[in-house]
Amino acid sequence: MPKRDDYLSWDEYFMGVAFLSGMRSKDPSTQVGACIIDKEKKIIGMGYNGFPLGSSDDEMPWGKTGDFLDTKYPYVVHAELNAILNSIKSLKESTIYVTHFPCNECAKAIVQSGIKKVIYFSDKHKNLESTVASRTILKNAGVEIVNLKMEKKKIVINFKD
Repeated sequence: MPKRDDYLSWDEYFMGVAFLSGMRSKDPSTQVGACIIDKEKKIIGMGYNGFPLGSSDDEMPWGKTGDFLDTKYPYVVHAELNAILNSIKSLKESTIYVTHFPCNECAKAIVQSGIKKVIYFSDKHKNLESTVASRTILKNAGVEIVNLKMEKKKIVINFKD
């Protein structure tokens, strides 16, 4: 019997893990996930956007407009930073898969942690100055940037015996 031919590629697998991680986010408008792998294609960190430890998801603001301190922006930890902080070993020469192109703050953390490749899915904020700054930070550090074009349009997980 020949092997099956509809298995996931490595890129589809790790981006799928990033999307699955993003599903843990309680943010009502944007769910971002990240997955970091080492050279041996082992997962060494995962994260999603959410509030820091000790901050209640029910008491903190999820809004996007209004007074700055009444929005989510000063409080939410981005998926990339959570993946870096949750990593289980050195990130030198590693690759991060992320559902959305990293912001400038996450780009700084990516560079400082030693990640050498960013594979992202969506770049919906590419025209924002913070995204332009992010690209500059990553390029200056020699980080490879790849926009992953998935051949599969969806991955279905069936929980069945």
